[in-house]
Amino acid sequence: MKDFQIQGINHIALVCKDMARTVDFYTNTLGLNLIKTIALPDGGQHFFFDIGNGNALAFFWFPQAPQAAPGIASARPDALQTGNLTSAHGSMNHLAFKVPLEKIKEYREKLISKGVKVTPILHHADVPSGIAPELDETTFISSIYFYDPDGIWLEFAANVRELGDPERDIQHKPAKILSQVS
Repeated sequence: MKDFQIQGINHIALVCKDMARTVDFYTNTLGLNLIKTIALPDGGQHFFFDIGNGNALAFFWFPQAPQAAPGIASARPDALQTGNLTSAHGSMNHLAFKVPLEKIKEYREKLISKGVKVTPILHHADVPSGIAPELDETTFISSIYFYDPDGIWLEFAANVRELGDPERDIQHKPAKILSQVS
């Protein structure tokens, strides 16, 4: 028996610069429903969007929030072009929404038609580069990446096969920090 009965993600809370712009993007561009709004005592806001299966994506807006720090607190805006996917410890690198595999191409075209810059379809695979040129037997996820108005790196990800096979999917030992640098 497990210690906790975790049933998925209740919500993920991010921070935006402009709540009106965020609501517009997530409702009008991505088609999510706004399901809860909260006014915070400091004048800020906390809004929730339905992302399906009882899960939500939430945003805080703080009147005195610090400026964004791409490459530190989030992925760099040019991450896919440069190959530098690094972000700081404790940061959120990107947010992946689960979508049906057969819809990836259609969703990419819809985003482009709405003026969103989107990557080509990437086939994450068990190959040295991590990406296969085409969907094949090594592919485990096919996806596209794009940014929201605040530079939050988003992904539409579709599982090609179920993950968790110890022979195929669990092949690496977790890295351990060797020394602490101050």
